[in-house]
Amino acid sequence: MKVAIIDDEPYSREEMKHLLSEYPWVEIVGEASSAETAMELILTQDPQVLFLDIEMPGMSGVDLAEALQKMKQKPEIVFATAYPDYALKAFRVEAVDYLVKPFDEEQLSQTMDRLKKLLLTDLGEQKDTKKMGKLSVQDEDKIIFIEPGNILYIFREERETYICTEKKKYTCKLPIKELEAKLATHPFFRVHKSYLVQLPYVEELIPWGNGVYQLKVHGVKEKIPVSRNYVKELRERLEL
Repeated sequence: MKVAIIDDEPYSREEMKHLLSEYPWVEIVGEASSAETAMELILTQDPQVLFLDIEMPGMSGVDLAEALQKMKQKPEIVFATAYPDYALKAFRVEAVDYLVKPFDEEQLSQTMDRLKKLLLTDLGEQKDTKKMGKLSVQDEDKIIFIEPGNILYIFREERETYICTEKKKYTCKLPIKELEAKLATHPFFRVHKSYLVQLPYVEELIPWGNGVYQLKVHGVKEKIPVSRNYVKELRERLEL
């Protein structure tokens, strides 16, 4: 999902970028400090979503949203502002949501769920990916090929990616994001920015306090962390 952040306050832009970094399916294609400069960004980068402040020097965020209504393929709008008084105007321009600073992570998570349903199909359908054969991994001094169905989970640590099967742990040069795309036709799920798990091997979801969970995976002693942003969708994918 291509996202642009429009806000005249650099700190607010940095905070939003940090919060959105928790969502691996989000790509931030640009940012702007005014509605006027945002127009050029929108025309050149074609973002699907704008996180848009309202009170900015010159043209306001609501004015920009109204101007965008004339576009054939306009981006979805999420207002992100310090002022709660503009909510009615925001929804008159068909905003998806209205976030008030300081941003609440749970509310943002709900917003992202809404955007995902609006703009993204199932990952396997979205990417025109042919079902892959085997995955090449490094095993000491040679390259071997393993069946994706044999992978329990994948994790990233200190610039190395590890592919874990029931029998052995292998290294791979690809980052997790690329592996997630390659494995899109298999039932893998990103549970943390550093972990990708094959769902049929999940045995338990264990509360770990403050909205954080851990996973018990078949044949693995170590528990796998689950970021709070992924818990809701993970439960939906696991439950009947």
